Amino acid sequence: MPALTPTSAHADLAPDLSNWDPENEKTWDSRLAWRTLWITTYILTLSFATWYLVSAIAPRLNSIGYALTPAQLYWLVALPGLAGGLLRLVFMFLPPIMGTRAMVAMSSALLVLPMLGWTLAARDATTPYWVLLVLSFAAGIGGGAFSGFMASTSYFFPKRLAGTALGLQAGLGNFGIGLIQVLLPWVVGFGLLGTAALTPESATDGSLVWLHNGGLVLIPWAILGCILAAVYLRRVPVTANFRQQMDIFRIKHTWIMTAIYLMSFGAFSGLAAQMGLIIVNVYGHFAHAPNPLAFAFIGPLLGAAVRAACGPLCDKFGGAIFTFIGGAGMIVGTVVTTFFLQPTNVGQFWGFLTGMLIIFLFSGFANAGTFKQMPMIFPKRQAGGAIAWTSAIAAFGPFVVGISLTVVSPFAFFVGCAIFCVFCTGLAWYFYARPGAPFPS
Repeated sequence: MPALTPTSAHADLAPDLSNWDPENEKTWDSRLAWRTLWITTYILTLSFATWYLVSAIAPRLNSIGYALTPAQLYWLVALPGLAGGLLRLVFMFLPPIMGTRAMVAMSSALLVLPMLGWTLAARDATTPYWVLLVLSFAAGIGGGAFSGFMASTSYFFPKRLAGTALGLQAGLGNFGIGLIQVLLPWVVGFGLLGTAALTPESATDGSLVWLHNGGLVLIPWAILGCILAAVYLRRVPVTANFRQQMDIFRIKHTWIMTAIYLMSFGAFSGLAAQMGLIIVNVYGHFAHAPNPLAFAFIGPLLGAAVRAACGPLCDKFGGAIFTFIGGAGMIVGTVVTTFFLQPTNVGQFWGFLTGMLIIFLFSGFANAGTFKQMPMIFPKRQAGGAIAWTSAIAAFGPFVVGISLTVVSPFAFFVGCAIFCVFCTGLAWYFYARPGAPFPS
């Protein structure tokens, strides 16, 4: 009888993962890779919910006793975008320095800070505005973690599965945006189990609301994420110091993909944060004006679902074509939207909503496509850095959109968006999607 031999697909993988190589079935543990993906995706969903917590709470602050101006509210909603972009520039360097386990556990623990802060701020309408600004900046931790998570995930999967893994993580993580926008209007209506001692806030219309629940309800799940990361995640041997990671900036494709991802995720994240305020500012003066809370969550959920669904398709057909289709669709969406930004009656809202949903829909195509492209364009170590850098710049989307809308009209803003989409879609076609492209991916 022949001697028994290992039957595991990762039979040659060292116990300490020192020879980890996803491109070699014998030195790649698929179970560890997928377990890492699901745990980090769970925490990333909480991260996005935290990032957009302010956009869900801010419109209700004046109803519980605050007296904030429209400009102050715009800044509160925009600041997490600025913080998210800046913090992504930090998180992008952490995966090869800290390793997956330590970075993810730390990120989940840090989410508790803005969650707890906004729980307390919602209970005290005398909280100074500068404190609210600090709490808004702290919410950017949720946005900043994305660049570290995505770069880390790219280390765990072979290139043939990169589109699926990164598409699922980013797409399901993006669900956190819609999650908080759906969850908050519900949880503010009652006292959470075990927190009856936290009395509700009195709204200006005389009703009672538990606005503090918006942050409070997320805290136990963030603590659970920290525990899961510490117990079940591992570090794989991809290491690089700060100087070594800077070489991505000498590659022109880093800058091309940055522009393209700024178009796709920058628009997705920025419009997701500001859509409610756009509805109020453009259609709020009409009788029977649409309720922004009833519509603001639809686009982010749609874009996130499309992004997750397109990941496996990108692995099969290539990411470049999805990026190009996404860009072309976003051009159509922005152009359609411009026709309904100077309305003469409230019925035109449905045209506005249609244009916005087209933008969100096709942003999902482009977001999935870009994250399939980058592991194909760049070597393993550089791919992580390129993914982190492009996602960091795109994370400024909520800030750029929010501040732009305080400077120019919505109509002028969307015209500018359409022009930028044309430029970026042209880049995607010329360098990656067209027949004979110099760098098909």
